[in-house]
Amino acid sequence: MRSEKTLHDRILSFARHNDTIRAVWMNAPRARPDTSGDILQDLDIVYAVTDIGPFRKKPGWIARFGKPLMILEPDSQMPDAASAGPDENYTWLMLFEDGNRIDLTLRRVDTAAGHAAASRQIVVLLDKDHILPDLPPVPDADNPVTCPDPDTFRRCCESFWWNAACVARGLWRREILSATDHLNLIVRPSLIDMLTWTAGLATGFSVSTGKNGKYLDRYLPAPVWKRLLATYPLAEPESVWHALYTASGLFHDTARHVAARLGYSYNRQQAIAIGLYISKIRGNRLDR
Repeated sequence: MRSEKTLHDRILSFARHNDTIRAVWMNAPRARPDTSGDILQDLDIVYAVTDIGPFRKKPGWIARFGKPLMILEPDSQMPDAASAGPDENYTWLMLFEDGNRIDLTLRRVDTAAGHAAASRQIVVLLDKDHILPDLPPVPDADNPVTCPDPDTFRRCCESFWWNAACVARGLWRREILSATDHLNLIVRPSLIDMLTWTAGLATGFSVSTGKNGKYLDRYLPAPVWKRLLATYPLAEPESVWHALYTASGLFHDTARHVAARLGYSYNRQQAIAIGLYISKIRGNRLDR
């Protein structure tokens, strides 16, 4: 795998020798000082250009960065993408055979300064015409955890318990896909929201747990993290039942803690009632 310096050299060499490209900057995550920068971290690069059309008409220039394994053009789905007109921006997501990935966006020069200023963190790599603004440093934590208001907390609890019951109903009906969808798409995300708020409380709401909670383990006690991992089941009924009970217990404990710390009301009666309902479903003890 080529080094980050090698990629930077190619990106900048191409920009320096192309008069259409007037500035280059790098976005987060590599632009953030607190990023670990592992070898699979993509480079998020922006070229400020006078004309996007030629790049779209003849994409052979991409080969200058390496031999592509796969290229996606998310902006090609736009209704007017077929015509190489004066578009404001266009992106290529490029994965190369050596494992490196570059997310490259072209932005029209007249909009570049505004987009650069709106970015949470950038590193300017090249500015031929001094068009990019001087940006003040920003906090290391990108999108820190925010404190929930009482209504957000209540809705999280209601979503968890309502859909926990739906998991149980799916299992009773032997509808394993429906049960796991409710668990994976609604129940666990509600649990992760509640755990994220505990991370915020522990750090004064000054840190980010990252996209999809990827840094959450940094802020949870090891036993709590282990309980969370146990909510990821195999696709078979007993495993899903175990995950549901584990998630329910962890959510109940965490919601009580968050409510106590924030001075909010937690509906324990609702939680207990749904827990009993789930147990009756599993034991096939519902009145008919």
